[in-house]
Amino acid sequence: MSPIDVEEDTAVISAHWREESYIRPAAQFIAQANLTDPGVFERFSEKNFPECFREYGAMLDWDQPWHTMLDSSNPPFFKWFVGGKLNACHNCVDRNLQKHRNKTAFYFVPEPEGEPVVSLTYQQLHRRVNEMAAMLREFCGLKRGDRVTLHLPMTLELPVTMLACARLGVIHSQVFSGFSASACAHRIADSGSRVLITMDAYYRGGKLLDHKRKADTTALESDKTGVKVEKVLVWRRRPGEYHSEAPMVAGRDFFVDEALAGCKRREVAPEIMDANDTLFLMYTSGTTGKPKAAQHSTGGYLAYVAGTSKYIEDLHPEDVYWCMADIGWITGHSYIVYGPLAVAATSVIYEGVPNFPDAGRPWRIAEALGVNIFHTSPTAIRALRRAGSDIPLQYNYHFKHMTTVGEPIEPSTWRWYWEVIGKREAVIVDTWWQTETGGHLCSTVPGIHLMKPGANGPGLPGIYPTIYDENGHELPPGSHTAGNICIRNPWPGRMLTIWGDDERFVKTYYARYSKPGSKDWRDWPYFAGDGALRAEDGYIRILGRIDDVINVAGHRLGTKELEAACLTVPEVAEAAVVPVPDDIKGALPEVYASLHPGVAAGEALAEKICSAIVEQIGAIARPRGIWLVPDLPKTRSGKIMRRVLTAISCGHDAGDVTTLANPEIVEELRALVRNKTAGGR
Repeated sequence: MSPIDVEEDTAVISAHWREESYIRPAAQFIAQANLTDPGVFERFSEKNFPECFREYGAMLDWDQPWHTMLDSSNPPFFKWFVGGKLNACHNCVDRNLQKHRNKTAFYFVPEPEGEPVVSLTYQQLHRRVNEMAAMLREFCGLKRGDRVTLHLPMTLELPVTMLACARLGVIHSQVFSGFSASACAHRIADSGSRVLITMDAYYRGGKLLDHKRKADTTALESDKTGVKVEKVLVWRRRPGEYHSEAPMVAGRDFFVDEALAGCKRREVAPEIMDANDTLFLMYTSGTTGKPKAAQHSTGGYLAYVAGTSKYIEDLHPEDVYWCMADIGWITGHSYIVYGPLAVAATSVIYEGVPNFPDAGRPWRIAEALGVNIFHTSPTAIRALRRAGSDIPLQYNYHFKHMTTVGEPIEPSTWRWYWEVIGKREAVIVDTWWQTETGGHLCSTVPGIHLMKPGANGPGLPGIYPTIYDENGHELPPGSHTAGNICIRNPWPGRMLTIWGDDERFVKTYYARYSKPGSKDWRDWPYFAGDGALRAEDGYIRILGRIDDVINVAGHRLGTKELEAACLTVPEVAEAAVVPVPDDIKGALPEVYASLHPGVAAGEALAEKICSAIVEQIGAIARPRGIWLVPDLPKTRSGKIMRRVLTAISCGHDAGDVTTLANPEIVEELRALVRNKTAGGR
């Protein structure tokens, strides 16, 4: 490596993304869009806040109307639709029966292609939810305010169980099925659940995985904390069959289908809940510290996801919508279950991995079901791109709308998504939000705004974002300076607090820029923990977590920006950048890049990647090493595990890697780095 001989300002380095040109949405999309009136931003302007959110509240059925839109008397514990009463299950299921009784609520697509797709109508969903609610109430003794933990895979049983809990006023806490028994036990202990609902097995990657065995370990570990799991309810993936080596424990474990036998055709009146009663807990999967349970409300949350499903996802009752997220994450809660059902949409639930048995599976599903709205993550898009551009072109599907969510998307990947997957027909919304926020915060409104690759867009109607520097000074649009994105105002979808830890809630999200003692909501901006910059047009570009920064000789380099530079090299399919210690500069970036099929690793390609980084960001960003690798370590949800790569680069223990989707890659990468092979430099 040549010595660093270029001095650049930190702000320039951290905000070196190039502004892309605009792309206009297709006229046929705008003609049918739910929201095309630019006047919505005036209606939702600060002078009309908070009453502007009456429009979202009006999308729901209320058993009792609210008397106060926003109670900000105890900031930051804001309350919305105060005095209002409603039930989330009624709003997602019952009220759709009059017009949409025979309409499909969910298509369930099993991973094995030999199994038929299941269509569940709103009428059938209503029946199944009522029977499940009756069983939970009478067999399990669950009542309003109780907590129940779900550890369910992506099958119809998951939304049915969630909605049954909501019908009773029982707080559900769904744990991603890929999480370990220990992770599930920690969440049970924290929430105080006494009932665990799981499944015997499910398909993933062509295998029928034994899932029930996790429940036994979960119950044992939870019992040690003093929170006893009294009942384990087990759904069976195949009716009448049991596909687990773990025996059913007498007196604790019960098959759901058998427990439901006495509840056939039962109907349960929806529990009337206060708007600020808790609907569910969603634990964040932070890399450090105890997981935080975001405590989401009934009225504010449901109104917000209904509004954003209608206006940002542009869902109509006649659409077929496929969000590829797992319901175990907030995206699945908000934009597979609660939001789409609240606006009477039809959603696809797919059980397994999108590349099984081959990379054409998503497009066969989209073609067969007539999917016209597609929603996925940049991680998934990169994986689809790696499989080849020719594959989606073989299928006759047509999307009118596509969403990207979960992490920043680099412009080259965005353009591929639009050109290849969207066939230049679909409008794209690049949404930014978080587990804690409940729903979208920044995005273009697809029927109003122009698209710009790599940029999320402005704040949504009623959302007032700002970007502060470390000293709390607002960075103006077009300053080319990155800072900390905050939301200056409360909004209905935001979590109420962290379950059982109000102090941590205030410290994590409000202590940095707030004015303690003030009763004015303007003095309590929400600190998101993400770095961002805002262009002159007001479009915001999220740069990633503030922690995802490499400090090179005082210059703060965002890892996402470095990775985006790598992906401008056509041969690179995926890239991850991690920090490694350096005696002189404190830290240096190191690159792990996987290549498209058929591309050979070599020193020339490594040099090409290095040159792209230096050209786009600066010599200060020159990596210490570049490793061209066969694959990157990933979680089951497709996220690259950068902590594992950091450990490999630094020669440290990578820790527990058994829960990775590809744990075998860890030792392979360690050997490549140790032997300085695979085109590394």
